[in-house]
Amino acid sequence: MNKKFQTAKKLERNTNMKKIIIAASAFSIMTGAAFASSANGVVGNINSDTRVITLESGKSFTIPRDVALPAIQAGDTVSIQLNDEGDKVQAVLR
Repeated sequence: MNKKFQTAKKLERNTNMKKIIIAASAFSIMTGAAFASSANGVVGNINSDTRVITLESGKSFTIPRDVALPAIQAGDTVSIQLNDEGDKVQAVLR
C-alpha cells in the first residue's frame, strides 16, 4: 500500500469515530430527562401548610415552595416527578 492510501484510510477512520462520538453525546444529552425518577400513587394525606404529600403506600414527599402544588385531595392519583438523584420533587402531576 502506498502512503497516501494509508493516510486516507486513517483519516476516514478518525472521521467515522468522531461522528460516532458526536452522535452518542447528542443521544445522551437528549435522553437525560428520561432517567429522572417518579413516584406514582394514590394520595393518602396532604398537608397544604407544610406541603407534605403522603401516598397510601406510606411514602411522603415534601413539595418545595418553587414547585406548583395542584388542587389535590386524599384519594386522588398523582405522579410525583423527582430529580435524577431522587431527592428533590420537581413536579406534582394529577
